[in-house]
Formats: sequence, structure tokens, C-alpha cells
Amino acid sequence: MTDPAIAANGLRKSYGDKVVLDGIDLVVPEGTIFSLLGPNGAGKTTVVNILSTLVSPDPASGALRVGGHDLGAEPQAVRAVIGVTGQFSAVDGLITGEENMLLMADLHHLPKKEGRRIAAELLERFDLVEAAKKPASAYSGGMKRRLDIAMTLVGSPRIIFLDEPTTGLDPRSRHTMWQIIRELVTTGVTVFLTTQYLEEADQLADRIAVLDNGRIAAEGSAEELKRLVPGGHVRLRFADPDSYRSAASALAGVTRDDEALALQIPSGGSQRELRAILDRLDTAGVEADELTVHTPDLDDVFFALTGNTSTSTSSSTGDTADVPGQSNQPKENVR
Repeated sequence: MTDPAIAANGLRKSYGDKVVLDGIDLVVPEGTIFSLLGPNGAGKTTVVNILSTLVSPDPASGALRVGGHDLGAEPQAVRAVIGVTGQFSAVDGLITGEENMLLMADLHHLPKKEGRRIAAELLERFDLVEAAKKPASAYSGGMKRRLDIAMTLVGSPRIIFLDEPTTGLDPRSRHTMWQIIRELVTTGVTVFLTTQYLEEADQLADRIAVLDNGRIAAEGSAEELKRLVPGGHVRLRFADPDSYRSAASALAGVTRDDEALALQIPSGGSQRELRAILDRLDTAGVEADELTVHTPDLDDVFFALTGNTSTSTSSSTGDTADVPGQSNQPKENVR
């Protein structure tokens, strides 16, 4: 078995008396998308900064390995296999998109010919060829984000940290970014994604960890996390009052809505549970005119696990509460 792309055991970080990360464990298999979900100030960006060697963990932390390398003993080896796209774009708006790419190639010490080849390939891959000769300051938010990730890929990283990559993008640009992230994984790249957008984690991640107050509140696939929260049910609606009354008698534990001629039955929405409901209706000689399955979504999970009452999709400043006294200035973006 191959080593996981990322393995953190008892990761801790404090600033004075403020505990930011209180002993978290993470395992991210190679070639997967792992999403760290949490409210502002939960510690998401601190996790990324530590795993990308920007910030040192507390000495009390356990073993930390990224790309098969010990984070403390082999930081240079870790940097050689990772790429980081932070909350704030590292694109230089004073030069063109192509020049940004070539600058990144120079930073990776690539030969001129090789750097130009890789830059051209990535600009084409990210649909930036027509804009390549234009100053990056003229790019839209979505174009800058695509250029940002393209720059990250110049060094062919095996692991990419995306710290809230779609913050501030319009829905169309966000969906374009999702497709780019999916395509990255098909090439064998591992993606570590932090986000406050619940739909984003639901759409992309193979596994999700919910971080709250410096601890992992829960971890699993989106479906596994949704099953942690009660409230799933099946709703049956009837056009005929007699059918409605017969169904209510045939089914146990239902909640009636006499005005709408609808019944609500607690259910996790599994195929077995649905079949049992339909079998009971069939035995009673009743057929519902409408059947809908309602299951908890990640919003429900998020609020239940974090106690957060603010909207889950409001994200303008990122994890600025991670470090006491930190101002809302762009963080260093390490490639």
C-alpha cells in the first residue's frame, strides 16, 4: 500500500494563550479531493499554512507527513512536491498572463525552452491563450483564479492546497473552477481544499472534515456526514381524500397534513426503507400521487456540528481570525 498524500497526527498550534488547532488527525489518500470545511476562524488556513511549511506546528504535535516526507525534518522535500493557491491571488497584475507563467517557470529553475513549453500548454489548458498577452490586471476574477492555479501547476506538484479558491467568484466562474479541480484529480494530483461553501464540498470532495474551534467535529463522505443529522423523511401526497386516509391508516408513525393531503414518514431515504413504505401502500391497495425523499444536506450538518448560525456561504475575509491580531491583508502565496 502506498503512503497517503497527507498524514497528520495530533496537529497542534497555539498563539500565546489562544489555541488554534487542538490536536487534529488527518489522512488524505493520494489522488483524491479532501475538503476541510469550517466557519471563519475555525483554523482552516492555519492547517494549510502548516502543511505547506509556511508556519511551524507546536512541538507537542505528533507525526506530520506530506508527500511521504517528514514535515519537520524534510521541509524542502515537501515544498518540491506541493503547490499552494491561497485565498488571495498571487498573480502580478502589472505583467501579462504569459509573463506570470514564465516568471513562475524561472522560479522553478526550468530551462527557458522547457518553461515556455509548459507555460504555453497550461495557458491553453486553462483557456487563457487569447488573454495571454494582456496585463493580468485586466483579467476577470475567474480568469485570475484560473491563471493562479495554472501558475501553481508549473512545477508539476503531486499535492495542491487550494485555500478557499472560489471566494468572490460568480456562479459560472465557480462551476468552471470545480471542473478544473475535478480534472486535476484525474491526472493523479491530490487536492486539499478548504472552503466555506457547503455546496462546493458536497460537489467535489471524496471526504470532508468539519473543523470547529480547532478540532475535527466529524469526518466522512458527504453522504456519511448527512446521515449524522436527523430529520430525513419521505413525503407522500394524495389527490384523493379516501386514498389519503387509507394510507394514513396503513403506515405507522406518520405526520398528517390534512389540508394538503400529505403524509410525512421519518426515513433515511434508503432503498430498503422506500420499498417497505411502497409495499405497505400496495398491501392497502393505495397509490400515492407524489413521493419525495427529503434528506439532510451539508447545511444541516454544518449547523449541527459547529453551532454556527451565520450563512454558510458568506466568505469575504477568509480565516482572518486564525491568528490573534492578524489584519485582513493578503497572505503570502507559496508555490
